[in-house]
Amino acid sequence: MTDTPYVPPKVWTWDKANGGQFASTNRPIAGATHDKPLPRGVHPFQLYSLATPNGVKVTVMFEELLEAGHAAEYDAWLIKIGEGEQFGSGFVGVNPNSKIPALMDYSGAEPLRVFESGSILLHLAEKFGAFLPAAGPARTEVLNWLMWQMGSAPFVGGGFGHFYAYAPEKYEYPINRYAMETKRQLDVLDRQLAERAYVAGDDYTIADMAIWPWYGGLVLGRAYNAAEFLDVTSYRHVMAWAEKIDARPAVVRGRKVNRNWGEASEQLPERHSAADFSAG
Repeated sequence: MTDTPYVPPKVWTWDKANGGQFASTNRPIAGATHDKPLPRGVHPFQLYSLATPNGVKVTVMFEELLEAGHAAEYDAWLIKIGEGEQFGSGFVGVNPNSKIPALMDYSGAEPLRVFESGSILLHLAEKFGAFLPAAGPARTEVLNWLMWQMGSAPFVGGGFGHFYAYAPEKYEYPINRYAMETKRQLDVLDRQLAERAYVAGDDYTIADMAIWPWYGGLVLGRAYNAAEFLDVTSYRHVMAWAEKIDARPAVVRGRKVNRNWGEASEQLPERHSAADFSAG
């Protein structure tokens, strides 16, 4: 810790040494750093991901589709972002932004790449006619909350989570700034859930699947060791909603896929069939 005020240089330059715990997962330029083709399994959907909140959105969606009887079999391949696998040529070909999750859909006449977690949820919902109303105000309301999550969560992860849990040094100003915004977002969600069973209404939708891994994980004490700091139990409607979704069988399975840390019983680094959940 230094008491010397930081003065920005006239021209910023990248210093890998100052990136903190996750410095290896980002860099200021795009494109591949090395040649590495992606593996491909036998199913129509090939997912390349990691069980971060954004990755969990998609594996939960696949498992919910399968639970509902849809032909949504998929292979889920682990992308180790800490080792820079998101910068391999194959992955960059699917997602030029080098972020998980990324999906290849081979179910149509031509292969289709889909990247950004919200786009993947929307793509699958429309393809299978599930977890998203087909038209009208109900559809718009789901999309409102899907876009809310996509725009809001960076303040929680890249803002609060980074400065509270991962930054090399603790600074009061950014922690206060992002804690305030995180609590405001939790209050937005709590007020919404006070009057309805799920985020967008009476039905469980892709809006819930998008929001739950971030805000549900936060209030359930799975993110940043910050539950007490944020007084999450005061958001009782969010807590009840988070616990309800947490108990869904498809969500229990989806949380495990592409996870390679924590308790062994909670890990399934790769998923290629339903039998993988009971293997070992």
